[in-house]
Parts: sequence; structure tokens; C-alpha cells
Amino acid sequence: MELERNVGGRDRLVRGVLAVVLTLVAVRTLRSGNRKLGLVAVVGALGFGFNATTCFCGTNRLLGVDTTDSE
Repeated sequence: MELERNVGGRDRLVRGVLAVVLTLVAVRTLRSGNRKLGLVAVVGALGFGFNATTCFCGTNRLLGVDTTDSE
């Protein structure tokens, strides 16, 4: 199954930055003992990281959004 590109340009950059920020939030909150917020941040970081590296977003596909032309 090949994923069709629908994330590009600034959108991809923003998703990458969000992945890094959420990773830092996850590490900090998990160290402080707040497991729920830490796990939510981990899931968000993984999702945004996947979107940024594969250039594919399932939500964009469902909504018919394609940001690859806005590069």
C-alpha cells in the first residue's frame, strides 16, 4: 500500500516542529509523573512525526486537503 503525498511545504515543517515540541513535553511530563498528559503528548508526537516524514495525513485525505501544491 503506497501512501499518496498530501502534506508538503510549510505544513510539513510545522508538523515536524510540533513533533519535536510534543516529544519534549512528553519527556518532561513523564519525568514529573503525569502519565496521562505524557502519553497524549507521545501519541501526538508520533502522529505529527509520521505525517512529516511520510508526507501523508489521513485526516487531510478524508477532508480532501492537499498542501503539496503550496510549496
